[in-house]
Amino acid sequence: MSAQQRAIAEDCTKASEEDRMSFPQILGALSNAGIEGYFADLRRAVKVYYLPDGDSVEIATGAATPAVAEAFDATGIAAAVRWAQSAAAGYTYKGFCDRVMAAGCMGYLVSLPGRRAVYFGRTGETHVEHFPNR
Repeated sequence: MSAQQRAIAEDCTKASEEDRMSFPQILGALSNAGIEGYFADLRRAVKVYYLPDGDSVEIATGAATPAVAEAFDATGIAAAVRWAQSAAAGYTYKGFCDRVMAAGCMGYLVSLPGRRAVYFGRTGETHVEHFPNR
């Protein structure tokens, strides 16, 4: 991964934590940099960004991580996603992470080519969210 791609991944990580870029803006920046997706490990507080050739970079998020609920609640995760998509007053990325972790999500994978995010729980349950149409 080039130094410029790493810098973009670092900035996207920081921008989400600071609530200064929306999810669609982050996807656009990553796509323009040639990054095809990322894995957010909520328990370890890291994101791993991937290039199409398999090269990757791991970025620490620095966020405090609450415990992940044992039970997986796909409805709760979908509600957190809808909250994020609504750009409602009071939305924060940290609040989003807290909500999905309370719903049993330990991490999620974002695929730009697949236009989806896959949320998964501690025992392998999944919930898939397709990106809204542009």
